[in-house]
Amino acid sequence: MSLSTSVSGEDPLRSLVRASHHLPASRLATVAAEHAALLGAREAVIYLADYAQHALVPLAGEGVPERHEVTIDGSTAGRAFRRVEPVRSPGDGPARLWLPMLDGAERIGVVELVTDDEPDERFTEEALTFASLLAEITVTRDAYSDHFARLRRRKPLGLAAEIQWDLLPPLTYASDRVVITGALEPAYDIGGDTFDYAANDPWVDLMVLDAVGHGLPAALLSTAAVGAYRHGRRSGRPLVEIAAAMDAVIAGQFPESRFATAALARLDKRSGVLEWVNCGHPEPLIVRDGALIHPPSCRPARPLGLQAVPPELCSTQLRPGDRVVLYTDGVVEARSPSGEFFGEERLADLIVRAEGAGETPPETMRRLMGSVMQHQEGQLQDDASIVMVEWRTGSEDALRL
Repeated sequence: MSLSTSVSGEDPLRSLVRASHHLPASRLATVAAEHAALLGAREAVIYLADYAQHALVPLAGEGVPERHEVTIDGSTAGRAFRRVEPVRSPGDGPARLWLPMLDGAERIGVVELVTDDEPDERFTEEALTFASLLAEITVTRDAYSDHFARLRRRKPLGLAAEIQWDLLPPLTYASDRVVITGALEPAYDIGGDTFDYAANDPWVDLMVLDAVGHGLPAALLSTAAVGAYRHGRRSGRPLVEIAAAMDAVIAGQFPESRFATAALARLDKRSGVLEWVNCGHPEPLIVRDGALIHPPSCRPARPLGLQAVPPELCSTQLRPGDRVVLYTDGVVEARSPSGEFFGEERLADLIVRAEGAGETPPETMRRLMGSVMQHQEGQLQDDASIVMVEWRTGSEDALRL
């Protein structure tokens, strides 16, 4: 099947761009189905990933066939999401093609296209572009509508979690030199854990933070800390000064010795030099050539809000392909019902095995946090947050996120 079989001479992508200018979020599913018909598809359904990335939830609309949510693990739609590639449903009858929706490297969901004929290469390429355009429209509409946020909730979101999710950057960013991806759990009840990053040539900045306590008080503390972090970062300050500014905000605004542990890192994309400051936090981990590498020993400072002297600036030289992992203690200190810690070695082993299996970095993080939840049988005693950056030379396969 090719685009030449379409009964309309109108270009579906240009038409969709024009239609998107004043498109409300509630009509996206309908307009997507109408424009998919210009591609030659008789049905089109958008599925968005829920907050925990466990399920794909269909977006309903006038003229859109009714569908039910499907699991990301164990479904054909989920395979397209996990592997970030088109997947054809097996079986006889109409052809069913599943396509990942990507905003840059961020996985938004999938699009299901049903066609009468077998999709050819040209159709599939156009359909991938169509799905990417739908992802961009979804992201822009999400910025000023609650429609998609409501759809993605499989259960009520706690107030603290609401604050934290609005605070987060996209879960994944990728360029030819770095891939950054993060995750946090419990997705619907997260409190004081968070992460942040920014890619500003020639540096990449990353931060993971764990505010003391739970619920709303912890979320408010972490919000103030992230605000101070972004203010310092955007002012071009060095890491030590940014940490000092965060310390001053927490100490000045939150009484009763409230504090946060944090790791702030800065990677020079040109040279692979990694700098960081450790404020009462677990040390960064480096996964290199299938093995766990501890960076050079560096004395940690006191937590933010309790510092008496500035933290020490640490540094190490990365090798191409190294993955640096910053995480909160809720990841490695997650306990099974028998009392066994999740631990650093298990964390590194999961990353290594996922890499060996060809998993993309965002899929690695999704599976890792799922393993943390399973280790505690779905009941975390503490929030868990993680962010990982992979440094590249720029010559790697562009399809590997």
